[in-house]
Amino acid sequence: MKLNNKFAIGCLVQWYEMELVGEYVESVKNSLENIKNKKNIIVDFTFATNQDLEKIDKTVDINILRFKFQDMMKSFDIDVEWRVTNKLVTIADYRRWFNDYYCEKVDVLMWGETDSLIPKQTFEILDSLHTQVKTNSPKYISFFSTCKMWDESWKPLEHPDFTDKPFIDGDTKNWWSLKYNMSIDEMYKINDKVEELDIQIANQYKFNGCGLVISSEVIKSGVNIPRSVFFIHEDTAFMHNLIKMFDNNIPQFIIKNILLVHNRKHPKKRSYILGEDGIDGGDVGAKRLTHDWYMKANKMCEHNAYNLFNQSKTYTWEDVFNESR
Repeated sequence: MKLNNKFAIGCLVQWYEMELVGEYVESVKNSLENIKNKKNIIVDFTFATNQDLEKIDKTVDINILRFKFQDMMKSFDIDVEWRVTNKLVTIADYRRWFNDYYCEKVDVLMWGETDSLIPKQTFEILDSLHTQVKTNSPKYISFFSTCKMWDESWKPLEHPDFTDKPFIDGDTKNWWSLKYNMSIDEMYKINDKVEELDIQIANQYKFNGCGLVISSEVIKSGVNIPRSVFFIHEDTAFMHNLIKMFDNNIPQFIIKNILLVHNRKHPKKRSYILGEDGIDGGDVGAKRLTHDWYMKANKMCEHNAYNLFNQSKTYTWEDVFNESR
């Protein structure tokens, strides 16, 4: 297929995610296979080696992880934009930069994530969608369907094969469950059944950061992740800014019957981190809670994200580190 529009997909890789990101990379490579003009797609990665937060244990050398990342980037059959940094870069920092940097270079932006698997039809679908809507709705966001989520508010985003299944808290065995780690082949089996796309418009915004699709016109209009959101909750802050600027007048298209996988409890999500030995690899939350700074940063960043337009103190990493001393 020859694309009519230009795209950028970007992913931040923390050093401790190096054993995880290969599955995401494979899904991105597969999504490029049927594209004739691959130059219309920019694939971007930042690899962060900084240890201001998580510290590496003695089982691996940071340079080994860096070399593995570099080899992975060279394995693409297209020119990939990538860099290695020793600065503290969070998902909020990266996505803010990615939006700003690429919005004037491409038509459509997509947030990648190390624990995600993107559909092999990704760019064919997004190209068709953008071509159809760009004249009357040049500003929009879009989202592929997801697995069974924890409450009814997510139902519009759930894939039809998942939505009638029960939500079982903590379940890792059933393929539709939030904590189940789905393979690429399992995702393809679901998506390959589709003969006709079901694209719907959300009644109200609902998305997370994993796989969010944004037309560049949205970013060029001034919507982005505020600098006050320094750690996580960047998707929430982006949504708040979107609503503040456009009052729900920008459509969110839901590609209802094409699944994008988010393996948020993958056992390789946090590898080689000092102090996290002996904790179940899939219990990402428990691993994070071993670090005193994490709860403080999470709470302060959440405060910032939900008080963007109030007269309220804006917290920073300096506040986190001062409280953690």
